[in-house]
Amino acid sequence: MEEILKIENLKTYFFTGEGVARAVDGVSVGIEKNKILGLVGESGCGKSVTALSILRLIPSPPGRIVGGKITLSGREVLCLPEVEMRDIRGKLASMIFQEPMTSLNPVFTIGTQIVEAVRTHTDIGQSKAREIAMEYLAKVGMPTPRERMSQYPHQLSGGMKQRVMIAMALCLKPALLIADEPTTALDVTIQAGILRLIKDLQAESGMAVLLITHDLGVVAEMADEVAVMYAAKVVESGPCEMIFSSFCHPYTEGLFKSLPGRTERGRKLYTIAGMVPSALRFPPGCRFHPRCPLAIEKCRVDEPPLVRIAAGHRCACWVRAGGVDRYDA
Repeated sequence: MEEILKIENLKTYFFTGEGVARAVDGVSVGIEKNKILGLVGESGCGKSVTALSILRLIPSPPGRIVGGKITLSGREVLCLPEVEMRDIRGKLASMIFQEPMTSLNPVFTIGTQIVEAVRTHTDIGQSKAREIAMEYLAKVGMPTPRERMSQYPHQLSGGMKQRVMIAMALCLKPALLIADEPTTALDVTIQAGILRLIKDLQAESGMAVLLITHDLGVVAEMADEVAVMYAAKVVESGPCEMIFSSFCHPYTEGLFKSLPGRTERGRKLYTIAGMVPSALRFPPGCRFHPRCPLAIEKCRVDEPPLVRIAAGHRCACWVRAGGVDRYDA
Protein backbone atom coordinates (compact mmCIF):
# COMPACT_ATOMS: atom_id res chain seq x y z
CA MET A 1 0.00 0.00 0.00
CA GLU A 2 1.27 3.49 -0.89
CA GLU A 3 2.49 5.45 2.14
CA ILE A 4 1.16 9.02 1.96
CA LEU A 5 2.91 10.32 5.09
CA LYS A 6 6.09 9.11 6.73
CA ILE A 7 7.58 10.86 9.75
CA GLU A 8 10.99 9.68 10.92
CA ASN A 9 12.57 10.73 14.24
CA LEU A 10 10.92 14.18 14.15
CA LYS A 11 12.23 16.69 16.69
CA THR A 12 10.57 20.09 17.10
CA TYR A 13 11.89 22.31 19.87
CA PHE A 14 10.94 25.73 21.23
CA PHE A 15 13.80 27.95 22.38
CA THR A 16 12.53 30.09 25.26
CA GLY A 17 13.98 32.28 27.98
CA GLU A 18 13.45 29.44 30.44
CA GLY A 19 15.25 26.88 28.30
CA VAL A 20 14.62 24.49 25.42
CA ALA A 21 11.14 22.94 25.35
CA ARG A 22 11.29 19.61 23.52
CA ALA A 23 7.69 19.61 22.28
CA VAL A 24 8.24 16.72 19.84
CA ASP A 25 11.27 14.60 20.61
CA GLY A 26 11.88 11.72 18.20
CA VAL A 27 8.43 10.85 16.80
CA SER A 28 8.14 8.29 13.99
CA VAL A 29 4.76 7.42 12.44
CA GLY A 30 3.36 6.68 8.98
CA ILE A 31 -0.03 6.67 7.24
CA GLU A 32 -0.88 4.67 4.14
CA LYS A 33 -3.32 5.71 1.44
CA ASN A 34 -6.97 5.27 2.47
CA LYS A 35 -6.02 4.79 6.14
CA ILE A 36 -6.79 6.78 9.27
CA LEU A 37 -4.19 7.16 12.03
CA GLY A 38 -5.57 8.22 15.40
CA LEU A 39 -3.05 10.23 17.44
CA VAL A 40 -4.05 10.27 21.10
CA GLY A 41 -2.66 11.47 24.42
CA GLU A 42 -3.13 14.09 27.12
CA SER A 43 -3.00 17.82 26.41
CA GLY A 44 0.58 19.04 26.03
CA CYS A 45 2.02 15.72 24.84
CA GLY A 46 2.99 17.06 21.39
CA LYS A 47 0.11 15.98 19.13
CA SER A 48 -0.70 19.39 17.65
CA VAL A 49 2.97 20.36 17.31
CA THR A 50 3.51 17.15 15.32
CA ALA A 51 0.64 18.14 13.01
CA LEU A 52 1.92 21.70 12.53
CA SER A 53 5.41 20.37 11.82
CA ILE A 54 4.09 18.34 8.86
CA LEU A 55 2.99 21.55 7.14
CA ARG A 56 5.95 23.56 8.47
CA LEU A 57 3.67 25.93 10.36
CA ILE A 58 5.73 26.06 13.56
CA PRO A 59 6.05 29.72 14.67
CA SER A 60 9.71 30.73 14.37
CA PRO A 61 10.97 32.09 16.62
CA PRO A 62 10.72 30.46 19.13
CA GLY A 63 10.01 27.09 17.46
CA ARG A 64 12.19 25.14 15.07
CA ILE A 65 12.26 21.66 13.55
CA VAL A 66 15.75 20.57 14.60
CA GLY A 67 15.83 17.01 13.29
CA GLY A 68 14.09 14.20 11.49
CA LYS A 69 12.49 13.65 8.12
CA ILE A 70 8.93 14.16 6.83
CA THR A 71 7.94 12.62 3.50
CA LEU A 72 4.57 13.53 1.98
CA SER A 73 3.53 11.62 -1.15
CA GLY A 74 7.18 10.97 -1.94
CA ARG A 75 8.33 14.56 -1.34
CA GLU A 76 10.64 15.41 1.56
CA VAL A 77 8.93 18.56 2.83
CA LEU A 78 11.61 19.78 5.24
CA CYS A 79 13.94 20.44 2.28
CA LEU A 80 11.45 22.37 0.15
CA PRO A 81 11.55 26.17 -0.30
CA GLU A 82 8.63 28.07 1.23
CA VAL A 83 7.08 28.85 -2.17
CA GLU A 84 6.68 25.11 -2.84
CA MET A 85 5.31 24.51 0.66
CA ARG A 86 2.56 27.07 0.00
CA ASP A 87 1.49 24.99 -2.98
CA ILE A 88 1.47 21.80 -0.88
CA ARG A 89 -0.65 23.32 1.91
CA GLY A 90 -4.28 22.91 0.97
CA LYS A 91 -3.72 20.98 -2.24
CA LEU A 92 -1.62 17.98 -1.16
CA ALA A 93 -2.28 18.29 2.57
CA SER A 94 -5.07 20.17 4.35
CA MET A 95 -5.54 20.81 8.03
CA ILE A 96 -8.62 21.35 10.17
CA PHE A 97 -7.28 23.52 12.97
CA GLN A 98 -8.30 23.08 16.58
CA GLU A 99 -9.30 26.73 17.06
CA PRO A 100 -11.48 28.14 14.24
CA MET A 101 -11.71 31.57 15.89
CA THR A 102 -8.11 32.37 14.93
CA SER A 103 -8.01 30.42 11.66
CA LEU A 104 -10.47 32.52 9.64
CA ASN A 105 -9.72 36.02 8.39
CA PRO A 106 -12.17 38.42 10.11
CA VAL A 107 -12.23 40.96 7.24
CA PHE A 108 -13.32 38.58 4.45
CA THR A 109 -16.62 36.77 4.01
CA ILE A 110 -16.85 33.02 4.43
CA GLY A 111 -17.54 32.56 0.72
CA THR A 112 -14.52 34.65 -0.31
CA GLN A 113 -12.20 32.56 1.89
CA ILE A 114 -13.38 29.17 0.65
CA VAL A 115 -13.47 30.30 -2.99
CA GLU A 116 -9.94 31.68 -2.69
CA ALA A 117 -8.72 28.34 -1.31
CA VAL A 118 -10.28 26.49 -4.26
CA ARG A 119 -9.01 28.87 -6.94
CA THR A 120 -5.48 29.10 -5.50
CA HIS A 121 -4.91 25.39 -6.08
CA THR A 122 -7.03 24.70 -9.18
CA ASP A 123 -7.89 26.21 -12.58
CA ILE A 124 -11.58 26.39 -11.64
CA GLY A 125 -13.39 29.65 -12.39
CA GLN A 126 -15.12 31.93 -9.88
CA SER A 127 -18.64 30.64 -10.52
CA LYS A 128 -17.72 26.95 -10.27
CA ALA A 129 -15.62 27.62 -7.16
CA ARG A 130 -18.65 29.22 -5.49
CA GLU A 131 -20.73 26.15 -6.32
CA ILE A 132 -18.09 23.89 -4.74
CA ALA A 133 -17.96 26.13 -1.65
CA MET A 134 -21.74 25.96 -1.18
CA GLU A 135 -21.76 22.22 -1.84
CA TYR A 136 -19.23 21.55 0.92
CA LEU A 137 -20.88 23.95 3.35
CA ALA A 138 -24.07 21.93 2.86
CA LYS A 139 -22.16 18.65 3.30
CA VAL A 140 -20.81 19.73 6.70
CA GLY A 141 -24.31 20.61 7.91
CA MET A 142 -24.20 24.40 7.55
CA PRO A 143 -27.77 25.77 7.52
CA THR A 144 -28.66 28.00 4.52
CA PRO A 145 -25.19 27.78 2.94
CA ARG A 146 -25.97 30.36 0.23
CA GLU A 147 -26.68 33.00 2.88
CA ARG A 148 -23.64 32.04 4.95
CA MET A 149 -21.37 32.65 1.94
CA SER A 150 -21.89 36.42 2.33
CA GLN A 151 -21.40 36.49 6.11
CA TYR A 152 -18.26 37.32 8.08
CA PRO A 153 -16.71 35.04 10.75
CA HIS A 154 -17.97 37.21 13.62
CA GLN A 155 -21.54 36.58 12.46
CA LEU A 156 -21.21 32.81 12.97
CA SER A 157 -21.24 30.70 16.11
CA GLY A 158 -18.15 28.73 17.15
CA GLY A 159 -19.64 25.53 15.77
CA MET A 160 -20.44 27.19 12.45
CA LYS A 161 -16.87 28.52 12.16
CA GLN A 162 -15.58 25.00 12.74
CA ARG A 163 -17.81 23.70 9.96
CA VAL A 164 -16.43 26.37 7.62
CA MET A 165 -12.88 25.22 8.41
CA ILE A 166 -13.82 21.60 7.74
CA ALA A 167 -15.48 22.50 4.43
CA MET A 168 -12.41 24.49 3.39
CA ALA A 169 -10.09 21.59 4.23
CA LEU A 170 -12.17 18.96 2.43
CA CYS A 171 -13.19 20.78 -0.74
CA LEU A 172 -9.84 20.18 -2.50
CA LYS A 173 -9.86 16.45 -1.67
CA PRO A 174 -6.24 16.43 -0.42
CA ALA A 175 -4.01 13.34 -0.30
CA LEU A 176 -3.59 13.94 3.45
CA LEU A 177 -6.15 15.45 5.82
CA ILE A 178 -4.87 16.52 9.23
CA ALA A 179 -7.81 16.85 11.61
CA ASP A 180 -6.85 18.40 14.96
CA GLU A 181 -9.83 17.85 17.28
CA PRO A 182 -12.17 18.46 14.31
CA THR A 183 -15.48 18.18 16.19
CA THR A 184 -14.61 19.85 19.51
CA ALA A 185 -17.01 22.81 19.10
CA LEU A 186 -19.87 20.81 17.61
CA ASP A 187 -22.88 19.15 19.23
CA VAL A 188 -23.12 15.36 19.22
CA THR A 189 -25.42 15.00 16.20
CA ILE A 190 -23.25 17.30 14.04
CA GLN A 191 -20.11 15.48 15.26
CA ALA A 192 -21.45 12.18 13.96
CA GLY A 193 -22.28 13.72 10.59
CA ILE A 194 -18.84 15.34 10.20
CA LEU A 195 -17.00 12.14 11.10
CA ARG A 196 -19.18 10.20 8.66
CA LEU A 197 -18.41 12.78 5.94
CA ILE A 198 -14.65 12.47 6.53
CA LYS A 199 -14.96 8.69 6.37
CA ASP A 200 -17.02 8.84 3.15
CA LEU A 201 -14.63 11.26 1.44
CA GLN A 202 -11.69 9.12 2.52
CA ALA A 203 -13.29 6.04 0.93
CA GLU A 204 -14.15 8.03 -2.21
CA SER A 205 -10.74 9.67 -2.77
CA GLY A 206 -8.37 7.31 -0.91
CA MET A 207 -6.94 10.14 1.16
CA ALA A 208 -4.95 9.44 4.32
CA VAL A 209 -6.16 11.03 7.56
CA LEU A 210 -4.25 12.04 10.68
CA LEU A 211 -6.94 12.30 13.35
CA ILE A 212 -5.88 14.04 16.56
CA THR A 213 -8.38 13.62 19.37
CA HIS A 214 -8.85 13.05 23.09
CA ASP A 215 -11.96 10.96 22.43
CA LEU A 216 -11.10 7.25 22.39
CA GLY A 217 -14.65 6.54 21.23
CA VAL A 218 -13.98 8.54 18.06
CA VAL A 219 -10.70 6.66 17.60
CA ALA A 220 -12.48 3.31 17.94
CA GLU A 221 -15.07 4.36 15.36
CA MET A 222 -12.73 5.99 12.83
CA ALA A 223 -9.11 4.85 13.06
CA ASP A 224 -7.30 1.98 11.36
CA GLU A 225 -4.08 2.59 13.31
CA VAL A 226 -3.43 4.26 16.67
CA ALA A 227 -0.36 6.04 18.03
CA VAL A 228 -0.32 6.95 21.72
CA MET A 229 1.85 9.95 22.64
CA TYR A 230 3.22 10.85 26.04
CA ALA A 231 5.71 13.62 26.87
CA ALA A 232 6.70 14.32 23.23
CA LYS A 233 7.19 10.66 22.27
CA VAL A 234 5.12 7.79 20.86
CA VAL A 235 4.95 5.15 23.60
CA GLU A 236 2.70 2.66 21.80
CA SER A 237 1.37 2.18 18.28
CA GLY A 238 -0.42 -0.45 16.26
CA PRO A 239 -3.68 -1.51 14.59
CA CYS A 240 -6.73 -0.04 16.32
CA GLU A 241 -8.26 -3.41 17.22
CA MET A 242 -4.98 -4.60 18.72
CA ILE A 243 -4.47 -1.47 20.83
CA PHE A 244 -8.02 -1.60 22.16
CA SER A 245 -8.00 -5.35 22.91
CA SER A 246 -4.42 -5.95 24.08
CA PHE A 247 -2.74 -2.66 24.92
CA CYS A 248 0.75 -2.96 26.37
CA HIS A 249 2.04 0.34 27.79
CA PRO A 250 0.93 1.31 31.34
CA TYR A 251 0.03 4.79 30.08
CA THR A 252 -2.26 3.37 27.39
CA GLU A 253 -3.82 1.18 30.06
CA GLY A 254 -4.40 4.26 32.22
CA LEU A 255 -6.16 6.05 29.36
CA PHE A 256 -8.55 3.13 28.85
CA LYS A 257 -9.20 2.71 32.58
CA SER A 258 -10.10 6.41 32.74
CA LEU A 259 -13.03 5.94 30.36
CA PRO A 260 -16.38 6.35 32.20
CA GLY A 261 -17.83 3.19 30.62
CA ARG A 262 -15.04 1.08 32.11
CA THR A 263 -15.75 2.17 35.68
CA GLU A 264 -18.05 0.02 37.80
CA ARG A 265 -21.23 1.72 38.93
CA GLY A 266 -20.78 3.46 42.26
CA ARG A 267 -16.97 3.59 42.02
CA LYS A 268 -14.91 6.72 41.44
CA LEU A 269 -13.61 7.40 37.95
CA TYR A 270 -10.04 6.17 37.59
CA THR A 271 -7.36 8.84 37.14
CA ILE A 272 -3.67 8.56 36.28
CA ALA A 273 -1.68 9.85 39.26
CA GLY A 274 0.54 12.91 38.88
CA MET A 275 0.95 15.39 36.04
CA VAL A 276 2.42 15.40 32.54
CA PRO A 277 6.04 16.61 32.92
CA SER A 278 7.11 19.95 31.48
CA ALA A 279 8.76 19.81 28.07
CA LEU A 280 11.49 21.95 29.60
CA ARG A 281 12.39 19.31 32.18
CA PHE A 282 11.59 15.73 31.22
CA PRO A 283 12.61 13.16 33.85
CA PRO A 284 15.50 10.80 33.07
CA GLY A 285 14.77 7.27 31.89
CA CYS A 286 11.18 6.49 30.94
CA ARG A 287 9.26 9.76 30.99
CA PHE A 288 6.19 8.04 32.42
CA HIS A 289 8.01 6.41 35.36
CA PRO A 290 7.05 9.08 38.01
CA ARG A 291 3.38 8.22 37.37
CA CYS A 292 3.72 4.51 36.59
CA PRO A 293 2.65 1.85 39.14
CA LEU A 294 4.91 -0.73 37.44
CA ALA A 295 8.13 1.32 37.39
CA ILE A 296 11.38 -0.46 38.32
CA GLU A 297 14.87 0.97 38.82
CA LYS A 298 15.79 0.57 35.15
CA CYS A 299 12.79 2.74 34.20
CA ARG A 300 14.23 5.59 36.28
CA VAL A 301 17.60 5.45 34.55
CA ASP A 302 17.29 4.23 30.95
CA GLU A 303 14.84 5.39 28.29
CA PRO A 304 13.03 2.39 26.73
CA PRO A 305 13.08 2.02 22.92
CA LEU A 306 9.91 1.59 20.89
CA VAL A 307 10.11 -2.09 19.96
CA ARG A 308 7.88 -4.55 18.08
CA ILE A 309 5.97 -6.93 20.33
CA ALA A 310 3.64 -8.31 17.62
CA ALA A 311 2.93 -7.74 13.93
CA GLY A 312 2.55 -3.97 13.57
CA HIS A 313 2.35 -3.47 17.35
CA ARG A 314 5.10 -1.45 19.07
CA CYS A 315 5.57 -0.45 22.70
CA ALA A 316 8.20 1.43 24.74
CA CYS A 317 8.20 -0.16 28.21
CA TRP A 318 11.01 -1.99 30.03
CA VAL A 319 8.56 -4.00 32.16
CA ARG A 320 6.09 -5.15 29.52
CA ALA A 321 7.99 -4.91 26.24
CA GLY A 322 11.66 -5.16 27.15
CA GLY A 323 14.24 -3.65 24.84
CA VAL A 324 14.40 -6.16 21.98
CA ASP A 325 11.99 -6.71 19.07
CA ARG A 326 9.97 -9.86 19.75
CA TYR A 327 8.32 -10.05 16.34
CA ASP A 328 10.34 -11.49 13.49
CA ALA A 329 9.15 -9.68 10.36
